[in-house]
Amino acid sequence: MAAVDDPKTLGRTRLSFANEAEIDEFAATLDRFERGELTADQWRAYRLVRGNYGQRQDVAQMIRVKIPQGVLDAAQLVALADVADTWSRGFGHITTRQNVQFHFLQPHDVERAMRRLAEAGLTSREACGSAVRNITGCPYAGVAADEVFDVTPYAEALTRYLLRHPLSSSLPRKFKIAFEGCTSEDHALTYINDLGFRARIRDGERGFHLVAGGGTSTVATSARELFDFLPAGEILEVAEAVLRVFHRLGDFKHKQRNRMKFLIRELGWDGWRAEFEKELQAFRDEGGAPFSFPPDHPPVESAPDWPRPVAPSIAECASRARAAEVRGPGLVPEAPWPVAPVVRYDLQWASTNVRPQRQSGFALVTVTIPLGDLTGAQLRILGDLALAYGDGTVRTTVRQGLLLRWVRAQDVPELYRRLAASGLGLAGANTVADVASCPGAESCRLAVTQSRGLGRQLGDTLRARPDLVAAAPDLVIKISGCPNGCGQHHVAGIGFQGSVRKVDGKALPQYFLMVGGGVDEDGAHFARLAAKVPVRRIDTAVERLIALYRTSRETGETATAFFRRVDLSSACARRRRPPPTSWTSASSRSSRSRPWTGSAARRNASPLGRDAFLISGVRPDRDGTDSYP
Repeated sequence: MAAVDDPKTLGRTRLSFANEAEIDEFAATLDRFERGELTADQWRAYRLVRGNYGQRQDVAQMIRVKIPQGVLDAAQLVALADVADTWSRGFGHITTRQNVQFHFLQPHDVERAMRRLAEAGLTSREACGSAVRNITGCPYAGVAADEVFDVTPYAEALTRYLLRHPLSSSLPRKFKIAFEGCTSEDHALTYINDLGFRARIRDGERGFHLVAGGGTSTVATSARELFDFLPAGEILEVAEAVLRVFHRLGDFKHKQRNRMKFLIRELGWDGWRAEFEKELQAFRDEGGAPFSFPPDHPPVESAPDWPRPVAPSIAECASRARAAEVRGPGLVPEAPWPVAPVVRYDLQWASTNVRPQRQSGFALVTVTIPLGDLTGAQLRILGDLALAYGDGTVRTTVRQGLLLRWVRAQDVPELYRRLAASGLGLAGANTVADVASCPGAESCRLAVTQSRGLGRQLGDTLRARPDLVAAAPDLVIKISGCPNGCGQHHVAGIGFQGSVRKVDGKALPQYFLMVGGGVDEDGAHFARLAAKVPVRRIDTAVERLIALYRTSRETGETATAFFRRVDLSSACARRRRPPPTSWTSASSRSSRSRPWTGSAARRNASPLGRDAFLISGVRPDRDGTDSYP
């Protein structure tokens, strides 16, 4: 099923994903809706599949741009910058599925934005709604030292096969796919996807370990093994067969239980697999799907061998970044500080944001982007820097960052100076200070808390406390404004899920504090509820959690493993214990006492259980609710 309607060649010989005709159709359908020829529900279903969400503000729209495998070239970065500056708030937002989205567009500006994106080969088709969403991929693919092989060509082949496929936009619910090629870490989080592909080679043949049925949100589920080894040339046929089963047997009526994981639960794994195998055989009998290249001889990404343009000067980068015009409502990126005449190379930044490529002499550079927000000016600067120092492309990550690849090792200091001058020189990539967050109640209809505000607060706090960052280098913090988990808090070492509580008749924000989540070679491990924390106590809660890890861990135990191991059975045990006077010391006690009930045995059952009250700053009342101290 061809996705290429515009045959022009874009960066790194990648063909366009755009289709101008469907933008014409979008504009005509909007006109029909405004004339009353379509109901609100009909228009909503239509625009969602075209990547257009309504915000909680009725007059505002959000557009999500599909970025397959997170790959963007310099011209596409400029197109994104144009959309940000002309029709949005002057900045764009990288999501946890490697997309870029823009908020607070006016309805009639969406078409204009889509046309500008299409000029650069970008589309919003099936970025939202009950569709096959953006197929994500490991951002290190092709250059990682520990990868089995580069998964990018295979992920792109499946992307192009499924984009505008008849089934892709007519499913019971959204459908997510991820590809990973590295052995040391699952950067694409394959086990929380409906289909997750991990690269393998068997007897010299390329293929994938394939898992199916994963998902977070309601009834978080780790995907299960569908194939121990699936030959690479069969991935299109297998994906189509899975979609056929989901389309034929899935629940179209009940939104809260119509992801594929629920269908698998209903049929049982063996029953679902029998239906899959029946559809797979039927599809093969129809002729199947020919692969777009010889599966064992894919296109190879080579080092750039063309003349690179001169990079913009440090002063020019600084001037352009400071001139960015951003506007509310909501949190906006902060303008960079004035740059000194000489920008010193930051060795701390180098230690967290630079790693060698597999190819000798080249480096991978991660750009840390708080909240995933980039101004139009920064998007353009990144395009210029990618051309001058890399291969003209960047890759977004599920941590809401961005990678520059093929940077010559000797050029890294000069690249850093220009990033720093542009407000993009933050250290701490992929550390606990690199906090991920969904957009939250700033724009989302479903969110109940301002998760972006918490994300900024925690990021700033942790960057000001390098001792905490150093104490738990592997720890991941993710925030979602509601249970749906767009911030992926279910698979974080420390996850925060937005909630509200009533105090004296007023609704106040709080967060469910969850610990122990992550994805590894054994599957997805979902975080467990440890406490309910008012927003004003969250900095303290994180500090105390890290302190608890430092004092209670086993030799050589990582923070992620520690929080996965500790027993939470006594975390909410009722007990007699006077609350602390000082909320900055876990050992402080007060003469004010309040009767708590519960056995000493349960109280001392686990390190986290003993300290859950002190971590959260909230004590359980007799009626099972929480109250502030």
